[in-house]
Amino acid sequence: MLKNKYICNDCGVNFMVIEVLVELSAFNIDKTFYYKVPENLIDKIKIGVRVLVPFSHQILEGFVMGFCNEEVDNDVKEIIDVIDEEVILNAELLELGKYISERTISTLISSYQVMLPKALKAKKKKDVSIKYITNVKIKNLDNYQLTSKQEEIVNVLKEKGQVLYQDLKKINTSVDTLIKNGVLEKVQVEKYRLELDTDIKEEKKVLTVDQKKVSDEVINNLGTSLTYLLYGVTGSGKTEVYMEVIEKVINEGKQALLLVPEITLASQITKRFCKRFDNIAILHSGLSDGEKYDEYRRIKRGEVDIVIGARSAIFAPLEKIGVIIIDECHSDTYKQDNMPRYDSLDVALFRSERHNCPVILGSATPTLTQFAKARRGLYKLLVLSKRVGKNNLPTVTLADMTKEERIKNTFFSKTLYDAINKTLDKNEQAILLINRRGYSSSITCKNCGFTMKCPHCDIGLTYHKGKDMLRCHYCGYATNKPVKCPNCHTDNLRELGSGTEKIEEELKDLFPKARTVRMDLDTTSKKGSHEKIITDFGEHKYDILLGTQMIAKGLDFPNVTLVGVITADTSLFVPSYKSSETTFQLLNQVAGRSGRGEKKGEVVIQTYNIDHYAINYASQNNYLGFFEEEMKNRLQSAYPPYFYLAYIVVKSKDYNLVSSEVNKISAILKNNLNNSIILGPSVCIPFKINDVCRFGILIKYKKEDNLNDVLRNLIDHYKGNNKIKIEIDFNPNNI
Repeated sequence: MLKNKYICNDCGVNFMVIEVLVELSAFNIDKTFYYKVPENLIDKIKIGVRVLVPFSHQILEGFVMGFCNEEVDNDVKEIIDVIDEEVILNAELLELGKYISERTISTLISSYQVMLPKALKAKKKKDVSIKYITNVKIKNLDNYQLTSKQEEIVNVLKEKGQVLYQDLKKINTSVDTLIKNGVLEKVQVEKYRLELDTDIKEEKKVLTVDQKKVSDEVINNLGTSLTYLLYGVTGSGKTEVYMEVIEKVINEGKQALLLVPEITLASQITKRFCKRFDNIAILHSGLSDGEKYDEYRRIKRGEVDIVIGARSAIFAPLEKIGVIIIDECHSDTYKQDNMPRYDSLDVALFRSERHNCPVILGSATPTLTQFAKARRGLYKLLVLSKRVGKNNLPTVTLADMTKEERIKNTFFSKTLYDAINKTLDKNEQAILLINRRGYSSSITCKNCGFTMKCPHCDIGLTYHKGKDMLRCHYCGYATNKPVKCPNCHTDNLRELGSGTEKIEEELKDLFPKARTVRMDLDTTSKKGSHEKIITDFGEHKYDILLGTQMIAKGLDFPNVTLVGVITADTSLFVPSYKSSETTFQLLNQVAGRSGRGEKKGEVVIQTYNIDHYAINYASQNNYLGFFEEEMKNRLQSAYPPYFYLAYIVVKSKDYNLVSSEVNKISAILKNNLNNSIILGPSVCIPFKINDVCRFGILIKYKKEDNLNDVLRNLIDHYKGNNKIKIEIDFNPNNI
């Protein structure tokens, strides 16, 4: 029998036994396994490093989680190698992974893998090896007679210290002779792939009285784990408050972590921060794997003061966090929609406790839950109720599209059409929002009513005219648009609904002289495309920016004086308890893009539901009015913030099997959860994705002590079942 450190009785060689968490994310192997460490690798073993291990018939990576202090069998396998020289998961991240796993009922390895860039994840395919540049420096000039050409090279080095080898080679190839004779030396220097321009600095702005009051409140409480909700209207200068607090944090020798919900925001806010700060790292999905790897290493080495990024940047391996800021904290994108289904806000609060630092949640439209917590004193409420300077909030007009369609104005109301013309005449810019991409939302036959659907999902196909393709936005299935109806074979196919591509075409017809750019998932798939569109629009290379909700938050263009919402109802009738809240937030946020400079702003919201309270309160910029009315609805229907939610999705390719099992699961929940409301089972929307049938069960609860135990037991019961899969989502964004 073996112990943690022992000597083999047969050969006298030293060994160690460790616990390893392997890379496979399956509940039936969600545990550590014992491995021997041979004598030559013992000194490299640390908790949190990765090791290469044999597992069944595979060779896998895994994390060292601990040392075995119990007796184990003699046939325990040996590790193959130690991958890392430095610890990848420090004590805080190890603890955080366990917290996420328990809170979201996810496998432990998935909770660790989500923290790391792809370059450090198992089964990495791409080569993201460290990049080097080769410099040349003077090594020894004594007793060496230089030719005139060689003297030219040496003079360059004397002036600049070190120069790129390739640059010297361009001057004269005799550089190789000098290196060979020991006069010069080639030096490899590690090069980061991402370079931010921090050379151009601007003087920091003088804060308003309100901004100063807010920033002082946070600064005076640095070193505490208070959570602040900064509720500030669009254009009230929340970013300046962030920078003021961060400057103080850096001066105290600590670091700041700033999260934004969209890549578009990350590029714009990074440019602003580079004009005031140095040593900034960025982390978001728009970077290449190599760039993410470089940024991660810079952070790990303590070379940065500020990390700016999207959701997963909350895991940045900072050692001295002084403040965590989550901008546009209402955004759904801060919650991951696959395992582990973590919420960045929860992780921020966890790290806040460990680093004893404040968290700032900033938004013009905080969620009902966030604002309710502030009212109850769980968060400290800070308010910026006015725009900075003399800028007033834009005037908002509602256009009733029910009336407009009677006079054949299908896409643009007369109000919006006239407003666009006026904006273009004044050489100003407009932002137009339609929250649906593609050309049309469906292709339907006028003769028989047949609608083109995805063969793998229970959803209609969206037509993309640019590629003349029908595409499923769930599984990615694509097919050519048919000439005739596949059902009745007549020539009566028509396009229903409209998306960004269709509206772009209409804009070019109605305003042929206007320079229009479209921003959606189709036009921003290439690396750097977000930033290029935003930069070009900011430089007025385009007059109209048309896009989906990715253009609604945070963008700041002084010359934008018009915002138009093509159809305000798109999100209003999504089958979700949050549909009114989502609609209010989207309209309020996109309206806030207008009139942020010295020029007066205007907003036109087109809607078929002109009397709906969410649309009306948004048009009045009345967050508190909307909050009060929506809270009444939530109380009456038992939804957050009055109740917590857990959503159980049961999936299988076998319809009969899943429909039978989901009823059994519902019965188990109803028998074991006495303080909860159990709704369902019911079909999910869409019911089928990628040929997998889905049923959902919704749990509403205030306090249910054994909830996690009951759900864990369900997971354990089905973990070896290859035909049934169970997913659990706490406080889901969409149900």
